[in-house]
Amino acid sequence: MLISRKPRIWFPGATYHIISRGNRRAPIFYDEADRRTYLALLEETRTFYPFTLHAYCLMTNHIHLLL
Repeated sequence: MLISRKPRIWFPGATYHIISRGNRRAPIFYDEADRRTYLALLEETRTFYPFTLHAYCLMTNHIHLLL
């Protein structure tokens, strides 16, 4: 059963807590190199979609971003 959430309401100056998990809670990071690659891609994304990253937590099978 797939449960979808309502679209996130966006407005300037809002703070967002973003969570992303691996499929079936499988690992998304296997080592430090994976984490560094993810952070590099996140930084590259900021050049196209500017945002302030206030905090982040990269766990083995999920991430938390505070934008």
